[in-house]
Amino acid sequence: MIKLETYILLQEFQTNTYLLWDDDSKEAILIDPSMPDTKLLDRIRQLQLKVKMVVNTHGHGDHIGGNKYFADALSCPLAIHTDDAAMLTDNKKNFSEFMGSPVPILAAQVLLGDDDEILLGKLILKVIHTPGHTKGGICLWVDKYLISGDTLFEQSIGRTDFPGGNHKAIIKSIVEKLLVLPDDVIVFPGHGPSTTIGLEKANNPFLR
Repeated sequence: MIKLETYILLQEFQTNTYLLWDDDSKEAILIDPSMPDTKLLDRIRQLQLKVKMVVNTHGHGDHIGGNKYFADALSCPLAIHTDDAAMLTDNKKNFSEFMGSPVPILAAQVLLGDDDEILLGKLILKVIHTPGHTKGGICLWVDKYLISGDTLFEQSIGRTDFPGGNHKAIIKSIVEKLLVLPDDVIVFPGHGPSTTIGLEKANNPFLR
């Protein structure tokens, strides 16, 4: 059975950090840990989860600040799409230097690609490459859950005015790779509240 908990560790940017696990095997992934947090680490240990990897949906500083802290504490690898890997080791590329809080550097040990699969017990998470917000942006889809990073938001889409952003690419990614999913798939974005594929298909003003 899928379990998902949402945490906002970096209040300034209201970044959603997700802990997703298979309740039978207790195998888990931690998605976009925005900063170190002892309460979340304690929660992972309390649940007796086996975190297989830390996964970044993309390489921006407000999503990766806790990478090293959690990967070290949980003795697990860090994963990101190949096209965003360089952002993890350069605080100018991930913008954390410009935000005034450079993040601890940790290179990815796992490079993800489109259609890759992450196994948690009997659960199969599919990696969906959705360039547009960044070149290596990804979403993670399992059953009725879609972790959409900064690609798709409730009634909005990821901004594309940063280096590596591309408006045509993000629209193509959403229309061709996300809106084809079942309408009842719940979307858990990088910021803000959850929504569904059906709601965004019908109401998102950027996708008309």
